[in-house]
Amino acid sequence: MEQWLNVQTLIWLFPIIFILHDFEEIVMIEKWMKNHTNIIYEKLPRKMANRVIKQFSMSTAQFSVSVLVIFLFVSFSTYMASQYVNHHSLANIHFFTVSIMVFFLHIFTHIGQSILFRSITPGVITSIFIVFPYCIVLFNSLMTNRIISWNTIFASLPYVILIIPIVLIAHWIGKKAV
Repeated sequence: MEQWLNVQTLIWLFPIIFILHDFEEIVMIEKWMKNHTNIIYEKLPRKMANRVIKQFSMSTAQFSVSVLVIFLFVSFSTYMASQYVNHHSLANIHFFTVSIMVFFLHIFTHIGQSILFRSITPGVITSIFIVFPYCIVLFNSLMTNRIISWNTIFASLPYVILIIPIVLIAHWIGKKAV
């Protein structure tokens, strides 16, 4: 597999894998939220359920705008990682590492939601069958080729939390833009 999936290819697959995953979410989110509001209130504490409903109750168009905003970050981190591998300007592997770590951890939120709600949730299918294998292969390749190390991962880990405001702002932009 390594012969046809070099590091550059794997890095540039990130925006494509991201879009495949988010298309599943875009297609499902509006209808799923409408059909599962009662279950969300049954399974979650009232305050948490209110936050989830408020955060994710948006039209397909609004959610698409949110995904576009996040896609811009994904694309920029991909470009910087590609530059890092080629030793060019705007090179930075840490932003990419943080983005990939968030994407990887995001898989488990989908799996947890599906277990909690006993339902196929938006994003769970691509999380299991596309995102998880991609992230494993990508991390393995980045580490094998010494582009990142465990030190890079540990140094980037605290910054994962900084992605949350970006996602919240993206959702806000989506709701305001459409």
